[in-house]
Amino acid sequence: MIKYGIYNAYWTREWSSDYKYYIEKVKKLGFDVLEISCAALQSDYIRDEQLLELKKCADDNEIILTAGYGPTKEQNICSSDEAIVKRAMDFFEQLIPRLKIMDIKILGGGLYSYWPLDPNMPMDKEADTERAIRNMRILSKIAEENDVTLGMEVLNRYEGYMMNTCEEALEFIEAVGSSHVKIMLDTYHMNIEEDNIGKAIRKAGDNLCHLHLGEQNRRVPGKGTLPWTEIGQALRDIDYQGAAVMEPFVMAGGTIGSEIKVWRDLIPGATEEKLDKDAEGALQFVRHVFEI
Repeated sequence: MIKYGIYNAYWTREWSSDYKYYIEKVKKLGFDVLEISCAALQSDYIRDEQLLELKKCADDNEIILTAGYGPTKEQNICSSDEAIVKRAMDFFEQLIPRLKIMDIKILGGGLYSYWPLDPNMPMDKEADTERAIRNMRILSKIAEENDVTLGMEVLNRYEGYMMNTCEEALEFIEAVGSSHVKIMLDTYHMNIEEDNIGKAIRKAGDNLCHLHLGEQNRRVPGKGTLPWTEIGQALRDIDYQGAAVMEPFVMAGGTIGSEIKVWRDLIPGATEEKLDKDAEGALQFVRHVFEI
């Protein structure tokens, strides 16, 4: 059965926040999963004791934690600069065991490159992909040892250049060849790049380890134009059993607004109460439409 979740960044303008507060919030709203940003694990949650406290809070509230991250330019495993690659590999080699402490089984994002895309940076897709595959094979061993699956997120052309379609993601994970390196899809990105969203989900099949839900306007499901009935049917067709995590971004300002390119409040004058209501309504909507 699908586990339904939401990214804590929906409520914030910065990637780091009080995760305990949002664990308790999503529990009250009826969610099964809270996705957290690994950015906070480099600043606010540094000690193992803090990670164990988060795990206890999640366990007490019967909430599953998943993790998301967009590596910076200095954490880019496909870089042609050996110093950057070493820094990136060191970062992931330290991060993955820390996720195990919190019993986090999924880390998703553009882990094979960096984010957000800088169009002024050099892009050699073929060479960069080769380096990413080679280094991801090394990281996959660490992921296997810690039982953390690495989800290669398929991004739209404005946010990434290496992996824009499910087909490209399949080729990548097949080249890596690990049980713990799989595909992560996002309805927002698929709406831009895929010819048919349902077909892309079916193509991923049992290689789909994680799914993000969001409208074409970056609001919660049901507040836009995406074909949710079709998406639900495709998920049923592949018997998807992972997490479906909403990743709406609706507020301008802060680091998140800048990096996601939200230049206006999509819910003008939104209060936390209004955001909660939309999230709760979207949860009821997708549960009904997906019938899972």
